Amino acid sequence: MIDEKRWQEIDEKEPIPSHILERMEYLRKKHKDVIDDEWIKRPSQIEGIRKAGEINTGVLDEVGKLIHEGMSTQDIDDIVSKYTAEHGGICAPLNYEGFPKSVCTSINGEVCHGIPARHRKLRNGDIINVDCTTILDGYYADASRMFMIGNVSEERRKLVEETKKCLEIGMQAAQPWAHVGDIGYAIAKYAHSKGYSVVRELGGHGVGIDFHEDPFVAHVGSKGKGMVLVPGMIITIEPMINAGKAAVEIDPYNNWTIYTRDGSDSAQWEHTILITEDGNEILTY
Repeated sequence: MIDEKRWQEIDEKEPIPSHILERMEYLRKKHKDVIDDEWIKRPSQIEGIRKAGEINTGVLDEVGKLIHEGMSTQDIDDIVSKYTAEHGGICAPLNYEGFPKSVCTSINGEVCHGIPARHRKLRNGDIINVDCTTILDGYYADASRMFMIGNVSEERRKLVEETKKCLEIGMQAAQPWAHVGDIGYAIAKYAHSKGYSVVRELGGHGVGIDFHEDPFVAHVGSKGKGMVLVPGMIITIEPMINAGKAAVEIDPYNNWTIYTRDGSDSAQWEHTILITEDGNEILTY
């Protein structure tokens, strides 16, 4: 959780602008769900998170250059850990609540939290999500991308492309003083229109000072519902879209990897974004 002394020092030097505080207080009186003041990121914190995001983006760029048919998911983990260390960062997933690797690699019907392994090879036609979170000087940045290996079927290619579109639509909905539910509503409406389902049990989250902060960002929702998006909030949007039904299950052996229950393919894209006074800014690609 947030370091209380560190937050107090930042708050004294970089207070939340009065016009934002006044609107937050007004919304609280209207019984709106508004985040606690200390989770509103200040300029120095935003800069720290932005720098972590630069490394995180570089990690995924490096994976994109080197990923290929026949390599193992452990090879991807090696790329991520090496690049991150060389640039002064720390891989947040490693040992997080017992997670054994530096990155999540989820293939085809794996929704998320796939564990890299030397025996797991990438095959022609696979789709894979690579999900990285980087810590730099105590600040966190989080993003994931899909990669298509070799000759991918049209169905898988379309799933990957439409899931990226879901992320873009969710970001368009993530406007200052809108609600978290607006994001989920927009994503689900589009995904369902394309014949896909949306995973409900997992979602985005606040990030930056800690790995996972409030709010939980569901990728289904109702307009005008959920926490208010206040300028200075930093969240991830990371829709998990299934080609089949929405139901998922956890691997009973490793207690980490999430699969589609019906064995259908799944895709995910993720950005960390800053809510600004006139929209939002992507901090990790």
